[in-house]
Amino acid sequence: MTKVFPSLLSADFLKLQDELHALEKAGVDGVHFDVMDGQFVPNISIGFPILEAVRRGTSLPIDVHLMIDNPEAYIDDFCEKGADKVSIHVEATPHIHRAIQKIHAHGKEAGIVLNPGTSIEAIRPIIGDVDFVLIMSVNPGFGGQAFISSSLDKIRELKILREKLGLSFRIEVDGGVNAETAQQVVEAGADWLVAGSYFFNQEQYAQAVVTLKGEASS
Repeated sequence: MTKVFPSLLSADFLKLQDELHALEKAGVDGVHFDVMDGQFVPNISIGFPILEAVRRGTSLPIDVHLMIDNPEAYIDDFCEKGADKVSIHVEATPHIHRAIQKIHAHGKEAGIVLNPGTSIEAIRPIIGDVDFVLIMSVNPGFGGQAFISSSLDKIRELKILREKLGLSFRIEVDGGVNAETAQQVVEAGADWLVAGSYFFNQEQYAQAVVTLKGEASS
């Protein structure tokens, strides 16, 4: 079943509690929480205080995406402050296996992330240890970018590899997801969709969920 995780970075932070309630009412499957450090990506975003506030404000699963250098130094804090899922970039640390182990030690779901220019071969050594793989279909760091169509080939390749190895990790896609591209990525093999600017630009969040899941029915 396709799941939708709106990216809170595109929400209205002046009324964050109202936004969370609206997302719950709309029937989303969780919220995506983008963390940027200005080093791994050329932008700085939200961190621990906002995560703690979101955790207090909703029972929805929180999917924390760490776009930061040396993520293993912060995994404990993000897990303890409210994350249900934590994903880290394979490009961000030479100690990727250790980082995945740290996430699992907290009883959280662990994900590995691939930038558009990184091949699936980069995660083969640890692909059997993760709960999900996040394919970036834009270059990380900024919202509102256009979908990179070559990401579809990567999703298909990852789905084939999952079947070949008999694994059960989920395939998540983040970047340029809208009513049109959602259908394409799910047909290619995606299970989870992260939608930011498209989702929060809709007047009716419930309709956005229906559109993404309906247009992208598997």
